[in-house]
Formats: sequence, C-alpha cells, structure tokens
Amino acid sequence: MSTRPTKDQLAAAHGTTIPDVIAPDLDVLFCGINPGLYSGVLKQHFARPGNRFWPALHAGGFTPRVYLPSEQEQLLDLRLGITNVVARTTARADELTDDELREGGKILVAKVLEYQPEWLAVVGITAYRTAFGFPKARVGPQDQPIGDTHVWVLPNPSGLNAHWTPAGLGEEFGRLRAASRDRRNR
Repeated sequence: MSTRPTKDQLAAAHGTTIPDVIAPDLDVLFCGINPGLYSGVLKQHFARPGNRFWPALHAGGFTPRVYLPSEQEQLLDLRLGITNVVARTTARADELTDDELREGGKILVAKVLEYQPEWLAVVGITAYRTAFGFPKARVGPQDQPIGDTHVWVLPNPSGLNAHWTPAGLGEEFGRLRAASRDRRNR
C-alpha cells in the first residue's frame, strides 16, 4: 500500500496483530511497546510516518541506510528482528493496561528463551518497567538478563517522545550497537 490508510482502514486495524520479524540467534531483537493502527493496516513495524525508529537504527550503525518499514524482512539478513511487548494494535500505547503489559512481558520472555537473541532491546522505558516489574529501570543496559539474552532499554522513538532528539536516539542506539559488537567479538 503506497497511499495513506483511510480513517476506515485505521479503525478496522484496531485490535489486529502483525507478524514478528524474528529468527533464531539474532544479534538484537528490537521490541516495541505495541503496533499502532498505521502499522496494523500496513502489517509493518514502526510504519507511521514520523516514527524515528528506522532513522535511529541507521544512525546507530545497525543498517547501511535508512530502511523503509516495507523492508523490515531485510533486517533478518543483518541478524536483527522486531517484536512487541503487546501484540494488539491500538491508536495510542496508553490504551494498554498494566495487566496487558505484564502478560505481554511473560509472552516476550518465552519468545526470547525460544529464539535466544544475543540482545533484547525494549524500545520504551515505561513499558519495560511495567512489563518486567522494574520500576526504577533506566535507559541503557539492564542487570537482569533473560536466560542468556542481555537486555537493553532504548528510548521510545515515537515522534511524541520529544524529550529524545533524533541525534540522541541515534547515540543511544549506537551504544547498543557497540555493546553488541563487543560481545560478538569476545
């Protein structure tokens, strides 16, 4: 779909899911909070124009150029993947309940144990705190791995998160990239 979704298409996408971009033994499995309606219509992660995930991924050194959401499957060739804490689409992340986030955290743990990425990168500190029960967690590497998978919390790249500039997002994604390279080279 090359045109903007209509209001009817966006409304129909509410509560739907989109497939993960995932495979065993990834370097980094990025984890959004949940897909937005725009992503639900297109069946693509971080699809809404203005979402800064794809530019931050490039600025952080994970991709050779800024990928389009429609190119998400190409991430697997780079040993990267995408999933979400909660699978269902909503207009806003604040539509999710704390119980939904905690249940999503349990599902995510099972997924991480099955696929065993080197790193899980949760994109959104508030969702991470709620889903995993670490209310004082901060952006950056976490002390609590999931099995053998290391955990890093990244800022939410939504355009609504004005606290983080594009340059700041790129720097934080770059910190994770450097850590993932360091671990692989050991």
